[in-house]
Amino acid sequence: MNRFFARIQIWKLIAIVLVIFTLCAGLLFDVPRKPILNESIRNLYFHVPMWFGMVIIMATSAFYAIKFLQKNDIKYDFYSESCARVGLLFGVLGLITGMLWAKYTWGAYWSGDPKQNVSAIGILIYAAYIVLRGSINDDYQRARVGGIYNILAFSAFIPLIFVLPRLTDSLHPGNGGNPGFNIYDVDNRMRLIFYPAVIAWTMLGFWIINLRYRHQILQLELDELEDD
Repeated sequence: MNRFFARIQIWKLIAIVLVIFTLCAGLLFDVPRKPILNESIRNLYFHVPMWFGMVIIMATSAFYAIKFLQKNDIKYDFYSESCARVGLLFGVLGLITGMLWAKYTWGAYWSGDPKQNVSAIGILIYAAYIVLRGSINDDYQRARVGGIYNILAFSAFIPLIFVLPRLTDSLHPGNGGNPGFNIYDVDNRMRLIFYPAVIAWTMLGFWIINLRYRHQILQLELDELEDD
């Protein structure tokens, strides 16, 4: 048991170290001097990893939604719902950091770029998931309806943000014929920060998820004790 808790503490310590490293290195270390991007290229350590973390978390949410529909265990729904909420938070943060980046590189917070538009639509889809769950009182009915919606939302979300923007002109790197960052912007110095940043934000997201999940489990146990 002590070894189990030791492992838990170790991964949390790793998450803290990586987040601190990302913040310090992302803001203080040298970056390539690129036209237009200039110092705003530092946002690569924040905007992009948050979206990476969001996709991983949303995929986990859909996975546990499937597990609930298979097993009918409400705990799977708790974890799925927690993932969806934290994934939505990361999506909003990613959209905000993207808007700030757009202001300094494209001249406006919102330019109607296809990837901006579909990202906003994707966030609204998951916001509707939260609203839908809030409108249903019965726990298991809420879990079933929410689980089905979650799976459909993720199935639409992935092509929405990864496929559709590539079918038309876009200001985003890697879309609409534009070269991606790995071709013309990211050198080895940035990769040493970028990849730990992806791990850092993703681990932080799952830490928040686990806290919310544990709170839901404790609330469930308290409700069962009150019923007894």
